[in-house]
Amino acid sequence: MTQAIYTAVATATGEGRNGEVTSSDGVIDESLAIPKEMGGPGGDKTNPEQLFAAGYSACFLSAVQMVARVGKVKIEQTSVTAEVGVFKQGEGFGLGVDLKVNLPGLEQAAADQLVEQAHKVCPYSNATRGNIEVNLTVTV
Repeated sequence: MTQAIYTAVATATGEGRNGEVTSSDGVIDESLAIPKEMGGPGGDKTNPEQLFAAGYSACFLSAVQMVARVGKVKIEQTSVTAEVGVFKQGEGFGLGVDLKVNLPGLEQAAADQLVEQAHKVCPYSNATRGNIEVNLTVTV
């Protein structure tokens, strides 16, 4: 592996999906619960899929903004919503992601091109490419 620019460190303790997760700097300190849809208690606790969705949506938005900046494309009020689904896959489980990108004020073709470029540079997209299905939906 090449030299990392930044390394995030998080530790899970307890009972996995019914445990806790903390970051090394203390910024993240969350209790976890299995969602009701997966047979757990749900409630006001987060889960790994929500954390992944939050990370992917924020990272992808940054990639969209970077590509727009480099291409001198003015964007405003842009948002990215990531929906992370858990699916039965063979004997185990897999993930799938729907990224919904809203780029108001752009022509559809320009918005589509910007999102495709962002998908090529986003670290989350690069990590998931070929491993899980990621669907892109772009609205203007």
